[in-house]
Amino acid sequence: MTRAPGRAVPLPLLVPALVGLAFLVLPLLALLVRTPWRSLPDQLTSPEVWQALRLSLLCATSATAVSLVIGVPLAWLLARVEFPGRGLVRALVTLPLVLPPVVGGVALLMALGRNGVVGKWLDAWFGVTLPFTTTGVVLAEAFVAMPFLVISVEGTLRAADPRYEEAAMTLGASRFTAFRRVTLPLIAPGVAAGAVLAWARALGEFGATITFAGNFPGRTQTMPLAVYLALQSDPEAAIALSLVLLAVSVAVLAGLRDRWMTTS
Repeated sequence: MTRAPGRAVPLPLLVPALVGLAFLVLPLLALLVRTPWRSLPDQLTSPEVWQALRLSLLCATSATAVSLVIGVPLAWLLARVEFPGRGLVRALVTLPLVLPPVVGGVALLMALGRNGVVGKWLDAWFGVTLPFTTTGVVLAEAFVAMPFLVISVEGTLRAADPRYEEAAMTLGASRFTAFRRVTLPLIAPGVAAGAVLAWARALGEFGATITFAGNFPGRTQTMPLAVYLALQSDPEAAIALSLVLLAVSVAVLAGLRDRWMTTS
């Protein structure tokens, strides 16, 4: 039997590909191997772990809600409206994707801290202080997570046929009504996918959170911060928390498999 052309894998490509696969998979397997399975229930039900888990879920969900409220209109603006500097605005929106999270936390402090550009007025006029609070955690997570939502929704909007929206407006609907009644149901899968990605990114946020909100148990200590702290005194608790975050990440990938992954 003759081998089909193009099916043989060149050795110079196969070897580094397998090394790359091992490099990515081996640490995850090591985490599973070193997991204290017998004490895992006790680790996950300890008050400290449960406190961090509950705070993480609350803040990640709140950050996702904030991202939906302001991110979906922003994505619509980038996808549907022509205006000068749109490319620059898109670049600024996606900047947190490549910006080191610690730098994002510093930027938030400069903007919303007590002496920040906006924060000093919030403190003087309303007595509102955002850094080192649970609200600060939500804002830090939303800052790094919202670009995932915006990119997903903008891509879905660009793929959706704008003629449906235009037809609704010719029948007397306002542009907002057309968006709410016609466009939004069409892009619902993209919005859902972006929300899940944003939620997962917010759940795993560390750098911006610890810089802007600190690491106070019960108030700002989320799961990634708890992992960092536990690794210094209780490695088994750190492994248990890491396993939870790993399980969440796998669940997110499994949920988005049909949208982001295709087989041939």
